[in-house]
Amino acid sequence: MPGDRKSASSVPPGLRTLLAYRREWLVKDVVAGVVLTTLLVPQGMAYAELAGLPAITGLYTSVLCLLAYAVFGPSRILVLGPDSSLGPMIAATVLPLIVAGGDSERAVALASMLALMVGAITMLAGVAKLGFIADLISKPTMIGYMNGLALTILIGQLPKLFGFKTDADGLLGEIGDFVQGLADGKAVPAAVAVGGTGIVLILILQRWLPKVPAVLVMVLLAIAATSLFDLGRHGVGLVGELPRGFPPLTFPGVRWDDLGPLFVGALGIALVSLADTISNASAFANRTGQEIRGNEEMTAIGAANVAAGLFQGFPVSTSGSRTAVAERAGARSQITGVVGAALIVLMLVLLPGLFRNLPQPALAAVVITASLSLADLSGTVRLWQQRKAEFLLSIAAFLGVALLGVLPGIAVAVGLSILNVFRRAWWPYNTVLGRVRGLEGYHDVRSYPEAEHLPGLVIHRFDGPLFFANAKAFRNEVTRLALGEPQPVWVLIAAEPVTDVDTTAADELEELDEALNERGISLVFAELKDPVRRKIERYELTRTIDPAHFFPTIEAAVAAYREQTGARWTARDRPPSQDPGQDRDQDRDQDRDRDRPASRDQDWSRD
Repeated sequence: MPGDRKSASSVPPGLRTLLAYRREWLVKDVVAGVVLTTLLVPQGMAYAELAGLPAITGLYTSVLCLLAYAVFGPSRILVLGPDSSLGPMIAATVLPLIVAGGDSERAVALASMLALMVGAITMLAGVAKLGFIADLISKPTMIGYMNGLALTILIGQLPKLFGFKTDADGLLGEIGDFVQGLADGKAVPAAVAVGGTGIVLILILQRWLPKVPAVLVMVLLAIAATSLFDLGRHGVGLVGELPRGFPPLTFPGVRWDDLGPLFVGALGIALVSLADTISNASAFANRTGQEIRGNEEMTAIGAANVAAGLFQGFPVSTSGSRTAVAERAGARSQITGVVGAALIVLMLVLLPGLFRNLPQPALAAVVITASLSLADLSGTVRLWQQRKAEFLLSIAAFLGVALLGVLPGIAVAVGLSILNVFRRAWWPYNTVLGRVRGLEGYHDVRSYPEAEHLPGLVIHRFDGPLFFANAKAFRNEVTRLALGEPQPVWVLIAAEPVTDVDTTAADELEELDEALNERGISLVFAELKDPVRRKIERYELTRTIDPAHFFPTIEAAVAAYREQTGARWTARDRPPSQDPGQDRDQDRDQDRDRDRPASRDQDWSRD
């Protein structure tokens, strides 16, 4: 049995699924494969041109990544292929390395090497179990990044939609050249009609008839319009006849000095691809009852990129829209992708001229409608309504992409996400706690202004680890509380949220305790986690902080303080009651609270 398990684990995940294939799935998988192909072909061609590559490379890429994922992919219905979010990143990496005027063969070689690098990075990440890398971009920054990407794609496709070309770099430059082109009368009316009609048709069909293959319908109508109105003679660019057959296995030849810029681009593409893959795989795994296996997904994405790179392809990612189409069409396994790949190969071998009359503005319409799906305006509005700080992060990521470019934009997005994590650790929420009648535990006085306190006792909660960046802020806040009027006897730290204390923070604590002791104030801790307490002892802080001032619960610390001082609970900013009967009732409540089992503060306030 152990030998059987070992041999089974050595079989790639996709093959394991295929070995357990059910015969009743076949018809549904074949039908879903045919439906999927109607989307794979036009989108593959459109996204290849979005990446600055010949349209045919999009079909080569689609075939190889589908076949590779069928072997190595753990998900039953996840669909891979050229992606609208990666297209601008590929173009931003490859096009600057090509001499002016363009060299399509060199561009293909560079893009293929880029795919090999992305594949190597993601496969290494999968083997090393580095799935957490995909979490380096927070959702707010990803929303901003995608909004910026959507705008960049939209502006970049407008000249193609209007039938002319521009040579500008950067969003502002492209906007200026497009407006200048319109002013110079470069727009082709027939191209505008085809592209504009295509966008409207796709959006209407997707909105009102979601089961109809909107992109295929638009493409077929555009081809029919070319034949009927002879659009080529009216200045509309056409795709033309595709090369017949399939490319041989080829290792891309690039110069040594190209490898550095390609590697930088590959890192950004791999990060976006991993984040996209993990999110899509998780979403569809939840819907189909599968378990998400992030490291296997990364290895499979890597294998798909390597396969594409060896056959004149470019980097790929998962596609939520194409996966949804396959799911709605009844897909049960990766046989759906295999059928799609086989149909594309048959088209290239037998019918390479099938799309020769496809207008270029129609491909621009495909890309533009895809870019609209990338934008998340409702998510941006929700961030504004719910949390202004994360809204600003989203806007900063958006501006990074729009003003600096796609690759710098991803660096900005990652940097902002990391800085946001550091900001929260640097300035964690901290507050004073009090007792609220009718509620167990101790609660934030900001949320409960009526909370009671014990004279001479300040209960302070600091919601984060103590480390070099926030240790001084912690010391300053405790010092401020200690200098209040009247001066406290104890400053009790509700330390459950303190998950760590580094050496810098330990030095600050020692100096803080000595300063408080000089004023006759004790620094006391409650609910400090055992690993953190052991660090405190290792730092020899108990030389200055009395070991008796560490309590397992806040209730235990409060009971010790009351026993030492005889203090009674009183309303904040109000003198104790002069009614002896009320005082006796209050004392009875306090005694009951002291005897009650410890409960933890459940009021985790908003920051």
